[in-house]
Amino acid sequence: MRVVFAGTPEFALPSLNAIAAGGHDLVGVLTQPDRPAGRGRKLKPSPVKAAALDLGLPVFQPEKLKRNQQAIAQLAALAPDVMVVVAYGLILPQTVLDLPTHGCINVHASLLPRWRGAAPIARAIEAGDAETGVTLMQMDAGLDTGDMLAVRRMPIDETTTAGALHDALAAAGGAALADVLDALPGGLAHTPQDDAGATYAAMLDKAEAAIDWSRPADRIARLVRAFSPWPVAHAELDGERVRFWRAVARNAAADAEPGTVIAASRDGIDIAAGAGVLRVTELQLPGKRRMSAADAANGRAWVGVRFG
Repeated sequence: MRVVFAGTPEFALPSLNAIAAGGHDLVGVLTQPDRPAGRGRKLKPSPVKAAALDLGLPVFQPEKLKRNQQAIAQLAALAPDVMVVVAYGLILPQTVLDLPTHGCINVHASLLPRWRGAAPIARAIEAGDAETGVTLMQMDAGLDTGDMLAVRRMPIDETTTAGALHDALAAAGGAALADVLDALPGGLAHTPQDDAGATYAAMLDKAEAAIDWSRPADRIARLVRAFSPWPVAHAELDGERVRFWRAVARNAAADAEPGTVIAASRDGIDIAAGAGVLRVTELQLPGKRRMSAADAANGRAWVGVRFG
C-alpha cells in the first residue's frame, strides 16, 4: 500500500519504522517545521524528520493544513492508500481525512475513550489508573473520537514513570500498526467509542509540577511519576528548587507539618504529606545531577528540613 506518515516526536518513531519494515510504499512524511532548540536557539529538525531523511523519504513540513491548498495538493499528488498519524501536532481538515482510499489511522497512547487529548500517558499515571494502552482508530473530525481498530493494554504500577511508559507504548503502537496495515486491504472491524466514558487529557503545564505538600502522599507520588521526565515535580528549599525524580507513598503517620523531612537513610528521604509519607528515592539538588537518596542523605542533616 501507498502510505503517507504524519508524526513529529520520538513517540512516533516505532510506528514509522514499522511501516518502513513492513514492505509498504512510504511515499511521504509530514512533520512539524524545524523549531529553535538549545542555548543557541538553532533550528532543529523533529525526530521524525531526522529518521525520514535517514530512510531517504520525501519530507513535507507545512505550518498548517487547514486552508493550505498547496499542502493539500501535494498530499493528493502522493495518491496515498492510507495516512498514518502519530502525535503529529496539527489538526487534519476534512479534506485531508477524506484524501486516502482507506482514510487516516491514528495511534493514540490511551485506552480510548479514556484520555482523549494531548497528554494521555501522564494523565493516566496521575489519576492512578491501573492500566493504559494504545488504541488505533479511524480518524474523524472529532478529537480522538473515531472508531477503534485495535487495542493493546499495558499495566501501570507504583514504579511506572511517564518516560518508561512512553517508550513501552510507542513500541506497542508500532507493533499494533504493523498488524492493522497488513489486515487493512481486506477490511477491519470498527468498534465505536462509548462517549459516556470519555475523559480529556489536558496538555501538561509547568505550574502543575510544584508539589503541594498538603495533598496525600499517594497523590504526590503519582505526580512525581507522571511528570518524569517532564516537567519534573519539584519543591522549594532555602529559596532554590529541588527536583524529585522517583518517589513512593508510605501508609504511615507523620507527626510533622506537611513538607517536613522526618527521616533520611539509604532507603529514601521521608517527607510528611497531608496524609501519609512520601519516600523520595531519587532527586536532584540545585546545580547537581540526579542522585539516589542514599547519596543525597550521605553527610547531610535532613531531618527537620522543611520543603516549601
